[in-house]
Amino acid sequence: MIRLFTLLLVSVVALSACQPAATPIGSDGQPVPTAYKITQRDAAKIPFRMLDSVNSLRGASALGPVALDSQLTAAAATHSRDMQVQNRPWHFGSDGSSPLDRVRRVGFSGNLVGEVISETYESELETLGAWMSQPDTRRIIVSPDATKMGFSWFQEKNGKIWWTLVMGN
Repeated sequence: MIRLFTLLLVSVVALSACQPAATPIGSDGQPVPTAYKITQRDAAKIPFRMLDSVNSLRGASALGPVALDSQLTAAAATHSRDMQVQNRPWHFGSDGSSPLDRVRRVGFSGNLVGEVISETYESELETLGAWMSQPDTRRIIVSPDATKMGFSWFQEKNGKIWWTLVMGN
C-alpha cells in the first residue's frame, strides 16, 4: 500500500511539473510580448529567412525573386548601427547621408529602389509583416524594379533591434 501511495504521489508531482508556465497578461488582456533575442546560431540564418520570405511575397505578386547583395547588405548594416547610435529610426545617417549616399559608399553601382527601416523588439518575420501592412514600405519590397536586396540589423543588449532592408537593381 505504501508503494502504491508513493507511486501515486510521484506521479502527481511529475504531472504538476508539466503544467505550462503562466504567461504574464498585459492591461489589454493580451500576453505581454517578450524581446526577440538573436543568437549567434540564428544570426547566420536570418538573412536567408528574410530573403526566402521576401521572395515568397514577391512570387505571390507575380514578381521575380531578388538576390542577396553583399554591398547592399553592408549599407544596411552601417545604417542599422547608425540608427542605434542616433537612437531614432530614420533614413538619414548621423553624417547627413541618404540611403543613396550609403549604397554608393559601399561601391554599389546599380540603382537604389528604396530602403525600409524599423526599431522593434520583434523578429525579422514579424517586422516584415509590419512592413507589408504599410503601403509605402510594401511598395519598396514588392517593387518590380528590384532584383537585389541587402538586409541587416543591430541588436542592443536590452533586446531592441534596428532593422534595415535595402532594395536595388
